[in-house]
This record gives sequence, structure tokens and C-alpha cells, in this order.
Amino acid sequence: MNIVTRWFLTGALLAALGTYAASASAAQDVTRTQNSGTNATLTVAGASHHGTTEVQIGSTGINVSSGSDHVRIGNSSVGIVSGTQSITVHSSHHSCPSGRELVAIGHDIRLAADKSACDVVSIFGDNLVAGDVSDSAVAILGDLRVTGSVGNSTVSIFGDSDINGTVAGNAVSLFGNLQLGPKAVIQGQSVNLFGSVHRDPGATIQGGTVNLMSGIFHGARGLRTWSEHCLLLGRLLAPRLDISWAWGVALGVLLFYALLALLFRDGVQRCMQTLEDHPGASILAALAMTLLTPVLMLALVVTIVGIFAIPLFWLALFGVAIFGRVVALGWLGGRILRGMHRGVTQPVLHVLLGGVLALALYMVPVLGFIVYTLIGLVGFGAVIYSLLLAMRAARDTSTPDNATVGLGTPAAVLGVEPAGATSTGASEQSAAEPMDYTTLPRAGFWIRMAALLIDVVLVTFALSMVGHNGANGSLLVLAVYGALMWKLRGTTVGGIICHLRVVRIDGQPVNWETAILRALGCFLSLVVAGLGFIWIAFDRERQAWHDKIAGTVVVVAPKVRGLI
Repeated sequence: MNIVTRWFLTGALLAALGTYAASASAAQDVTRTQNSGTNATLTVAGASHHGTTEVQIGSTGINVSSGSDHVRIGNSSVGIVSGTQSITVHSSHHSCPSGRELVAIGHDIRLAADKSACDVVSIFGDNLVAGDVSDSAVAILGDLRVTGSVGNSTVSIFGDSDINGTVAGNAVSLFGNLQLGPKAVIQGQSVNLFGSVHRDPGATIQGGTVNLMSGIFHGARGLRTWSEHCLLLGRLLAPRLDISWAWGVALGVLLFYALLALLFRDGVQRCMQTLEDHPGASILAALAMTLLTPVLMLALVVTIVGIFAIPLFWLALFGVAIFGRVVALGWLGGRILRGMHRGVTQPVLHVLLGGVLALALYMVPVLGFIVYTLIGLVGFGAVIYSLLLAMRAARDTSTPDNATVGLGTPAAVLGVEPAGATSTGASEQSAAEPMDYTTLPRAGFWIRMAALLIDVVLVTFALSMVGHNGANGSLLVLAVYGALMWKLRGTTVGGIICHLRVVRIDGQPVNWETAILRALGCFLSLVVAGLGFIWIAFDRERQAWHDKIAGTVVVVAPKVRGLI
């Protein structure tokens, strides 16, 4: 309701009140209370043949009560109650008597007890409310303390909230603790997420409580300190003891990178050499992949079937990004040691040295974020360009004695025999003489991922036909399907289409123990950001982790048995 209508109703009520009061038979009492500032309250009370009449005119509105009838004209609504009938009209205009909003970034806000405001919002600072807030009080990465009144809700994110006043709405605390004092009155709900709640017995909560995963998160104070001394200054670390948790995370990640360099020694060394020989091409590869990713995502969505490959696609990008950081740190350490040559044998030492230098640079304001971004970009490009070089080298290889089909060679992708390996040799084999599959070329990364995608789509479709929706249990069904097919047919449906076969490296047939062990090993290959599958790209025998566990290899077979 607009202000014109509100004042029109107010004038009409006052006129009716004057007429009504003049004819009253009893004496009337008039009181006026003067408050601080411009706020004032006028109360008129009297008695008539209709009963007791009382009128209050204050800064928050006008209340007229007469017997069972009640009319209220407030700043946000007009309500009329007569007997059992009630009509309420709300206004979209929100009242703010003070006419000001308080917002602070990087420092504290203190609203005194004799002050008022519409909204009070603090970011990277504490919010101390002792006065009246007509709307909301919000603290982000800072503590919130309310001893006055809040007309709407209180919200604290990554900070503690201490309420010992009146809150007309909800008291919400996300990733922080919520403390309710003896004078706390919450007319809405008390909501706490990933924190703890401490409530005084005298505190009042009218709308109930909602606690989700209470007590899990206890790092709000440390995160705020890190935000003030690191994030706002454009760096990741700072020489301070009160952010020891951040140093612990950084050192833990560095040790994880060193472990990857130790496990993926050949792959890291190859990508480091690529970055040393082709730094410009590596950066261009990173930029091109960044620009092409939305296009590839759109293409997968358009094909409908490709939607099932989107999680695998992002998982692969995540694994490449992690591996890229290992490569970039190793290259940085190698440049320091002047040891980036073909004969590098200890990339793990280079990664540790490059990581120590990176940690030192992370403490420099602004430069810290720049270095972190460049390390990720350069390393990501080095891995992508190394894959492209491996694909080109494998495509150009035409020697008949080559026993490995590399990443994405035409022979591997199309499922045909590599150059120099004709079907004549296979046809000349005696029917009684079994084929030695271990001598066949190894399947590369991309052709195996294509076969896996086909199997994922097939299993997902089969589960949807029986009414199963969602990812719960899908991986287990896929593992059981794989184990059965490896034992019974030596390959899966995707392997049949792509001419792939799973064989044991000792030449023996795949038995149940091998099939089950390989299926269980797939979970290990997947759980560590998919690195067990990415291992195929750099391993000499093109083995994934589950292949090494089960003692198997995947080969490109000229002929693969069908389902029947």
C-alpha cells in the first residue's frame, strides 16, 4: 500500500476518533511520551458505550482498539480485525526509520545502543549490533554479536554468531558456532550448519531449531585469519603461526605431488622434457584446451549419449590438472638445478625443490596468486601437449616389430591392425594352434576409454530399463558386468566393438580370480582422481593400476569373439 493511501486512512481514522471521543461519557486520559530523536508515541484512551477505546500513534504506526475491533496502520501493513473477521494488506515498501545501511569490508562495524540502521553487513570483519536494525545483520568471514534488536534475520558465514537480543526472523550460522544468551529471543528458527550450538536455558526460540552436521567444522577463526592476511593481500600463505593449518595443507599437498612424481616417474620426466623443449606450445595447448572445453561439453550434450561421458571428461581434466602441477613444479626445480636434460632420473627431487620455491613465492602479496595460476596453466598445457606428441609419434610409427599401440593411433582408435601387421599372419596360423595374445599390440588410452564409455552407456541403459535411477550401485553393477565378461568372453561389449581383449601377461586364460581381482582394482584406479586410468597414457605396457594388480594387459586383437 502506498503512502498516500496510508495517510488517507490515518486522517479518516483520526476524524472518526475525534467525533467518537467528543460524545464519550467518560473522562479520557491522554499521555505523550517523548523518545530520543524524532520518535514519539501518543496514546489516547477513553470509555464509551462500545467499551474501552485506545489509540496509539508512534513511529512504527497507528493502533486503534475499541472493544473487539482493532485497526492497525503500520509501516509495512494495514490490518483490520472485527470480531472473527480479519483483513491484512501488506506493503512492498520495507520500513527503515534510520534511512541508512552500514556495509564494511575489511574492518569491524559497531552499531551503538542509541543508533539504528536498515541493514548491517560486514565482510572480513566483526559485526557488533547493540542498537536497532530494521532489516538484517550479516557477517561474512567475521563474527556477529547482537545485543540489540534485528527486524529480520541474522546470518553469519565462516564466523561465530553470538545472539543475546531480539531477532524477528531466523538466526542462521553457516560454518561457525551459534551462541544464544539468556536474553536471546528468536521469533523464527535457529539454523546451524557444520558448526556447534550453545543455548542458554533462558534463551527463547519460537520457530524451532535446525542443526545439520553439528560440530564438524571448527576452523572458522583460522579461515578468517587466513582471509585477512592472505586472501585480501592476493597470496596463499603468510609467515604467521595462527594459520598453521594452511601451512599443513600446503605441505601435505606438496608431499602428495612428490608421491605422484615417484609413482609416475617416466610420465613426469617426459612431460618435464616437453615443457623444457616446447614452453610456448605448452602454454598454447593449455589456452586452446581451456577455450575448447565449453565446445566439447556442448557437443557431448547435443549427442545425448555423450552426456554419460561428461563426468569422465571432468574427472580426466581434474587428473590432468593435478599431474600438470607436479610437472610444473618438477620443471621449476630442474631449472634451479640446471639438470633438465634427457638423463634426468630423479624428478621427485626436482618436484620437492620446485615446491619449496613455490611456497616461498606464495607468501608474496599479489605475486602469490599469479605464481599459483601460472604453475597450474603451464603444467596443464605441458601434459596436454605431451599427449598430443605421443599420439603423433605413435601414428608415425610403422615398424612391424612395434608391440605397443600408443595414445590414439589410427590402429587403436579404429580398431584395426597397425601398419605392418597384416591379417595374413593370423590366417596362416593353424586352427589347432592357439593365438599368443601377449604378443599383440597394446591398446592405448583413448581406445580403452572409448570402450569403457560404451560399457557405461550400456549398463546405465540396462539399469534404467529395470527402474533403477541414479548413481547408487551403478559402479558395483559395472564391476560385476566387467568381471563376468572378462572371464566368459575375454572382453566386454565395448571391447568387442573396439577390437580389444583382456589377457594375462603370463599367457594363461583369464580365470575367475583374475577377473574379480581386476574388477576390484578398478575402484582403486578410480578413487584417486582417476589416476589409475590415466596411468595407461604413460606406462610402457599401457597398463592401468588394476591391470598391474591383476597381472593383465589390454591388447588390440585382429579378431574378437562375439557374444554368441
